[in-house]
Amino acid sequence: MVFPRITHHGSATGVTGSCHELHADAANSYLIDCGLFQGGDTANEGRTGQGSLGIAFPIDTIRALIVTHVHIDHVGRIPYLLAAGFEGPILCSEPSAKLLPIVLEDAFKLGVSRDQRQVERYIRLIEQRIIALPYNTWFNLREASDLVCRIRLQRAGHILGSAYVELDLTYPKTGESKRVVFSGDLGAPHAPMLPAPKAPYRADILVIESTYGDRQHEDRRTRRQRLEHVIEQALQDGGTVLIPAFSIGRTQELLYELEDIIHRAQTKSTASSRDGVEASGPDGAQASGLEKNWPELPIILDSPLANRFTAAYRELKPFWNQEAIKRVQSGRRPLGFEQLITVESHGDHMRMVRHLARTGRPAIVIAGNGMCSSGRIVNYLKAMLGEPRHNVLFVGYQASGTTGQIIQTFGPKRGYVELDGERLVIRAGVMTIGGYSAHADQDGLVKFVTSMRRRPSHIRIVHGESKAKQALAARLAAIYQDKQQPLQLEIPQ
Repeated sequence: MVFPRITHHGSATGVTGSCHELHADAANSYLIDCGLFQGGDTANEGRTGQGSLGIAFPIDTIRALIVTHVHIDHVGRIPYLLAAGFEGPILCSEPSAKLLPIVLEDAFKLGVSRDQRQVERYIRLIEQRIIALPYNTWFNLREASDLVCRIRLQRAGHILGSAYVELDLTYPKTGESKRVVFSGDLGAPHAPMLPAPKAPYRADILVIESTYGDRQHEDRRTRRQRLEHVIEQALQDGGTVLIPAFSIGRTQELLYELEDIIHRAQTKSTASSRDGVEASGPDGAQASGLEKNWPELPIILDSPLANRFTAAYRELKPFWNQEAIKRVQSGRRPLGFEQLITVESHGDHMRMVRHLARTGRPAIVIAGNGMCSSGRIVNYLKAMLGEPRHNVLFVGYQASGTTGQIIQTFGPKRGYVELDGERLVIRAGVMTIGGYSAHADQDGLVKFVTSMRRRPSHIRIVHGESKAKQALAARLAAIYQDKQQPLQLEIPQ
């Protein structure tokens, strides 16, 4: 058998359940991510029910688990990996080492047990297994006469702590060596708080995601203005703007940009009061009541888990980009501003749902989960989808088969969605803002490949729907053909 070789235990035919095994030789392999299947991927990957959680592959040769980032579709099966008998280390970046126990505690409570003693024992086990790696630093996984393997993590720009993985494999007996790169989830430029990813110097084999392999994002540099405009339009209806968002990454980006909108409104209002004139918009018209009242608009973060992550983000300021750090140094609180209301208990959550559903006070609610398949956002949707004065604003990818994708597709057509067995006609407004994805678009993915000084001769495209993978493959093939470079291109099935 030829080594190295790669097998995929998830995200081969969909966008969730990321789990890839690099077989360095017959006796040593390394697992990159071990994520949960979501939405239609549970069926697409041939798994249903509890089977989608189990570990259906042998683990006897797996020496280490390498985590690219802590989203649940990349780490959600770790409890089941440990239950299957995996005893190796868990390697991740330094920020991920702080965030991962929070994610896995929540996953354990949801999928295994809420017994506090069991939870604490499990988290201690996780923390003992974690090895936190600094970015851009080589770490030896194995150094023997038959195999030398080392790993390096580089910033991926997707969420705080995200990384792509470089693995150097050397076979001393033959003198052969290979560098294998796993992209994880790559971010896009101009993301709030995060530096943009930079391509590696080289790769022989590349496993690359393709979530947006068939499209380009809207201009990310103007997305704050678009967010402000869309929310103001929605608030004219006198209701609540619901923003489904995952607890980590998207939520913190939204808070960061909402704080900036409020800060600018306050600055404009202060300047206008000082000058004795009313604030005016970009076209010279007087500012609307909503524009002037942004500083009083409640921003409701209804997610205990997101609150924990947001607190952790604040503690990880050294890993923010320079723009975000400068805001803090100037006295601003990008993730803890005055208008932010956090909701913790379930009772307070239900009271907030009822209050917003029956009043006409404008408000913005951020709640999980991001694809509306579970979590507190479901109660808001059940209470508000039937009312035209409320709006749902999507700012993230909605995987095929998820509740969010159904609302996004059929909401503008006044279709329906089933929530907890109840069919609800969608009368609320449904809007989507592009440019908010935490994933690179097609140009970004292609640039990741073509910016390498020594481009890979073998590329495997994963983590995308079929049309996205095919589109990315076609573009890469054309580029390599123009340069007359050899390329083995694979789309695993």
